[in-house]
Amino acid sequence: MPTTFVRLTGCPLRCTYCDSEYAFTGGELMSLPDIVARVSEQPTRYVTVTGGEPLAQKNCSRLLEELIDRGFTVSLETSGAMDLAPVDPRVVKVMDLKTPSSGEQHQNLYSNLEYLDRQDQIKFVIGSQEDYAWACDTVRKFGLEERCQVLFSPVSGQMDATCLADNILRDGIQVRLQVQLHKLLWGDVAGK
Repeated sequence: MPTTFVRLTGCPLRCTYCDSEYAFTGGELMSLPDIVARVSEQPTRYVTVTGGEPLAQKNCSRLLEELIDRGFTVSLETSGAMDLAPVDPRVVKVMDLKTPSSGEQHQNLYSNLEYLDRQDQIKFVIGSQEDYAWACDTVRKFGLEERCQVLFSPVSGQMDATCLADNILRDGIQVRLQVQLHKLLWGDVAGK
């Protein structure tokens, strides 16, 4: 789906497989009205707010609400380590649960699961067979298949997408395989 991405700078996590380290620092300081104006100039009506970790920015919730109020369909990509309570329920939440190979598994805020419903997604980034087994166990333990959409995404260069697909089919776990489409289309280009 054609999407406008708003990438906010900063992240308190340091996942071993992070593919957006460029978002830890830098960027362009913009006011909330300026961000909304820039998004409004785009031809798309779908907006994804991502990072780094967007909820690390104090005005992120206000930005999400402003975009929704202006008629955009808005999704939030979050690490799952920050409280989802302040996020407007109209926002589609795409929340990670950090797998063992991330090095940040201890940051998972399981209380966030109560803020997820059928419109939302929970994502497991899979870098190893250990991650896969842990993710399957976690999906079952918390009944995630009934709560929201579940995505398994292979770490580029660590987990072969075909191998992950074969595991999912073999085990009959009801999850979606998600590949990083932007990498297939444009490679590892930060601006896409």
